[in-house]
Amino acid sequence: MSETLVIVVPDADILASSVAARLVVTIIDAQAERGAANLVLTGGRIAAKVLRTVGELPAAQAIDWGRVDLWWGDERFLPSGDPERNDTQARGALLDALPLDPARVHPMPASDGPDGDDVEAAAARYARELAAAAGAGSEVPRFDVLMLGVGEDGHVASIFPDHSHDYGDGTTSAVHDSPKPPPTRITLTMPTIRTAPQVWLVAAGTDKADAVGAALTGTKQLPAASAAGTERTLWLLDQAAAANAPAKS
Repeated sequence: MSETLVIVVPDADILASSVAARLVVTIIDAQAERGAANLVLTGGRIAAKVLRTVGELPAAQAIDWGRVDLWWGDERFLPSGDPERNDTQARGALLDALPLDPARVHPMPASDGPDGDDVEAAAARYARELAAAAGAGSEVPRFDVLMLGVGEDGHVASIFPDHSHDYGDGTTSAVHDSPKPPPTRITLTMPTIRTAPQVWLVAAGTDKADAVGAALTGTKQLPAASAAGTERTLWLLDQAAAANAPAKS
């Protein structure tokens, strides 16, 4: 049975440090168990802060970075290297400084990639890449951790409230009319997100408090309320983001 835990720390800096430490331990444990680790990264201010902090932790030296697969939960459909792309931000925050295997870094396709500006084809390409990494009998790899930011409106990845109903049952989806710019994106669908054993929802700041509170009290039209791991769902919050969270009984 899956469990949900809400963990609140004093501020965004401590949140980044605690999430980074938790992530490093999870990678080390996964590699000890299976020899490799699969992570799904997210974008946003707190995600970049987490990645920068990972690079500062001495324990990160215990990770075999050449045996870590990195995926993304969503992406802005912009040219490669655009500063607004999540993978560009992640590379600048940490990835460019790590001895990663380039074949195990899986950014979502860019608008100047092999499919050009055909976002539907690009989303399908990413679905095929996921399936190839998963092996026979599965459409997605086993993600050790799938991290998500929480938007002010309760969106996760590029799944927005009252917007296309989680984008269907496929692995990935093209997004043509995101209410948050840019309008064209690629996202994992909610069914894909919910395959991960551990889903971490990370939020900091007062601007997230209403969405976090609503999601934790069961406002199901918010995508953040539906994102869950098969084994564990962690809400990792600073006090400002947790201001409207239900009190622990």
